[in-house]
Amino acid sequence: MIKITIQHQEIYSRGELLLRTFFGGLYILLPHLFLMMFCQIWAGILSFIAWWVVLFTGKYPQSFFEYQVKMIRWSVRLNARNMNLSDGYPSFFPSGTDDKTSFDMPYPESLSRGLLLVRAFFGVFYILLPHGFMLIFRGIAAAFLRFLAWWTILFTGKYPQSWFDFQVGTLRWSIRVNAYYTFLTDTYPPFSGKE
Repeated sequence: MIKITIQHQEIYSRGELLLRTFFGGLYILLPHLFLMMFCQIWAGILSFIAWWVVLFTGKYPQSFFEYQVKMIRWSVRLNARNMNLSDGYPSFFPSGTDDKTSFDMPYPESLSRGLLLVRAFFGVFYILLPHGFMLIFRGIAAAFLRFLAWWTILFTGKYPQSWFDFQVGTLRWSIRVNAYYTFLTDTYPPFSGKE
């Protein structure tokens, strides 16, 4: 089971909120996305090789899997800051750590070769279209709540718990879809952002 958690803080920094809003693109997103681009190239190469390994052996190479999980952890750290769900600066690289976010995914002992082929040829229709359709509307609602939460944090220093849970759920849902589509798991993602 995929587990994504982001710690809800009692108090959020208004200074960091303003700093991320006006300069976050320069000092957070730009350096992270630049370095992430190179790491993603390697992740793509590993994913391509792993696809063939799974096709012939039914197993995802464990070291490849661990690298992909670390890349997802990095994106969770970055998204948590970008979505104002967490204060602090996210650590760089797949090996980075964070005490406010976590992502855990068990290594699958075996993967279905048939399901691998079905995803490769029909995944767009039975994964991306239905989930993507739902996530578009959820993303619109999340953007609206993010806007309201920004003002709430600015004036009160607090992120309303239900809004926070909705944002984390949206992130969790999209990561589950991505993990299934990229054959890291054979468990079809639920149409929900709940844990």
